[in-house]
Amino acid sequence: MNVDKILKRYNADRENLIQALHDIQDNTEGNYLRTGDLKKAADYFHMSLSEINGVVEFYSMFSKKPRGKYIIRVCQSPPCYIKGAFNVLGELKNLLGIDLNDTTKDKLFTLETTSCLGACDEAPVMSVNNIIYGKLNTEKIKNIIKHYREEKRGK
Repeated sequence: MNVDKILKRYNADRENLIQALHDIQDNTEGNYLRTGDLKKAADYFHMSLSEINGVVEFYSMFSKKPRGKYIIRVCQSPPCYIKGAFNVLGELKNLLGIDLNDTTKDKLFTLETTSCLGACDEAPVMSVNNIIYGKLNTEKIKNIIKHYREEKRGK
């Protein structure tokens, strides 16, 4: 989708910036924010490019490098960490054959961490494109990855 069309959905008030950036990122092939798109957002919101970059760098949900179709985020909050987030991350690295902040060769998955997903009662949790999965164990993780791989193949 055209970035200019996305921006026009929002009033040019700064309070709309974060949602607009999410919208741009979600509608860009590679799920990331390109420099040219950030310049357009800066002009639209009457901000400098450095102010926009400051926002993008501050929030872990934004990326300035291409990512996979499915963004997997493992929660690293204390409740998740205590209940095994480290094991979840290890299992995902093993299943996907990638390290943290990498993307699979087929551009299907990117693995990231986040400070909190807001589902502490379901710890440990992860999200795939903002869908939260909780009370994770090895079997659940394998089934979730299998589901997204099959979805990609159209099964």
